[in-house]
Amino acid sequence: MSVGAIVAIIVVVLIIAVAFAVVSRRTRRSAERRNLGPEYSRLADEVGTRQANAEYDKRRRRVDGLGIKPLSAERRTLYSGQWVAAQETFIDNPAESVRTAAGLVTAVAADRGYEVADNAQLLTDLSVSHGNQLDGYRSALTATGKAGNTATEELRQALLDYRAMFNELAEITDDETPGTTAAAGTAVTPATPVTPVTPVTTAATDTPAVIEETPAEETPAEENAAEENADGTGHRVFWRRDNRETSAVNGSQP
Repeated sequence: MSVGAIVAIIVVVLIIAVAFAVVSRRTRRSAERRNLGPEYSRLADEVGTRQANAEYDKRRRRVDGLGIKPLSAERRTLYSGQWVAAQETFIDNPAESVRTAAGLVTAVAADRGYEVADNAQLLTDLSVSHGNQLDGYRSALTATGKAGNTATEELRQALLDYRAMFNELAEITDDETPGTTAAAGTAVTPATPVTPVTPVTTAATDTPAVIEETPAEETPAEENAAEENADGTGHRVFWRRDNRETSAVNGSQP
């Protein structure tokens, strides 16, 4: 193979590698922007796409430096149980239920490695990976801050928004979401287990069933009916019940 052909092959390989790297980077950025959700769109509208991308890169570098880690299975189970307990108090005390839910979101964020002392900075950090839930979380914080001036329906929505952020931070799937089978604040009643019915098996036997027949009682007419009897001569005669001879068969009378 000539030197020119080898150089051409190397150039083609380099072009393919560069193209693959560019496509991969764009795909990753697109996925990351989807995680930002409306947060990125607002930022791009305010400062332009180029500055929005630069701001996002800055946020991502900061979050990467926090050392965010997933919850252990034990911690997830613990937080899930606390969430169920908080949600079940909603009917009796909606405001307290929502405040507890807000505290659980903060606790899970801190447990994963986020800095929660500065609420504004926490919102900025959460925008990197949880931007899709950020608007609801902000609304929930606003409703919680109104103290006793919040309507029950607004508190219910705040509880749902807290739950959405809680699920993402705790990495709980829809199937694992505590309390999703009932409305917010409603305890879930477990279904009553159904005991399977065991069919009764009758063993087969070789002995045929014996059916006993009850003889019918004789009627007065049958009492006067003729009975067949054989005498010593081979003649058959019929007798009434009162032993009076009525007729003879086979010829002669005795």
